Amino acid sequence: MEVVQTKALCKSYGQKRAVDNLSMTVHEGDIYGFIGKNGAGKSTALKMLCALAAPTSGQISIFGKPVSDSVSRKRTGILVESPGIYPNLSARENMMLKATCLGLVDEKQRTPRSAGHPYVLQKVQELLLLTGLSDTGKKKTKQFSMGMKQRLGIAMALLGNPDLLILDEPINGLDPEGMAEVRTLLLKLNQEKGITILLSSHILGELSKLATRYGVIRDGRMVTEITAQELEENCRDYLHVRVDKPKEAAVCLEQDLGIVRYEVRPGGQLLIFDICESDKVSRALTGRGIVVQELYLHRRDLEEYFLELMGGGENA
Repeated sequence: MEVVQTKALCKSYGQKRAVDNLSMTVHEGDIYGFIGKNGAGKSTALKMLCALAAPTSGQISIFGKPVSDSVSRKRTGILVESPGIYPNLSARENMMLKATCLGLVDEKQRTPRSAGHPYVLQKVQELLLLTGLSDTGKKKTKQFSMGMKQRLGIAMALLGNPDLLILDEPINGLDPEGMAEVRTLLLKLNQEKGITILLSSHILGELSKLATRYGVIRDGRMVTEITAQELEENCRDYLHVRVDKPKEAAVCLEQDLGIVRYEVRPGGQLLIFDICESDKVSRALTGRGIVVQELYLHRRDLEEYFLELMGGGENA
């Protein structure tokens, strides 16, 4: 099932087009990592998905309905930019205030509007327990760490019991411990609660521990959408060989060494993806009178791959 889908989505500010014909698809159960450099259009796109900004043109559907539809909005929890937390209130008080804003609590008495309502006091306690904040008591949130504040922001986004969670840079500015806390929480929400998660991040190593699919945006346009499995394939190690006779070298690899997973590139380059010993490759090629000009093991990491897609430079 397609939970989020955009078609030819555009957003312009004067003469500048921040989002340019963006088409993306988030499937049910995904943890979808949305990646791009600073100014690539990530935050603008997410704001349109959250109905916080109006598109200039194009289409957005959430659960098969327009983003403005009340049903799709009720099924979506959002945390865009920093959490809206009151520093002099406790975690529980912030949660109750958010519940009041959602119309779940009587504003004067702070009680459920109906005895059968599934939220409020019990729901708040459940979410604080889920996010590891149940023992904070009356501690004011201004005394919270960055990781605790992010977890509280996520707890507040979960008050409406959403099926989709949209998060903009949820681990930005966190120390390693805070990142681990948020990562554990998001995996739990996805795997145990079945919540589909769409999040942007520029911390690629951390994102790779979470995402099942990725979307890479550059200059407002979608460069590619790729699964975690496809990413692993694209980032696998390979033996790089440059020779004077690439066609003859390809025949040698297949006939003499039984290598079938390789690519021939311009400039006499061959990329060998099968596991093989470099000295055996060298001996086989030179035995056929082929001059080996370069031969080395290339290790391609996640950051290098995404930087290539994003056009180099800073990955944010």
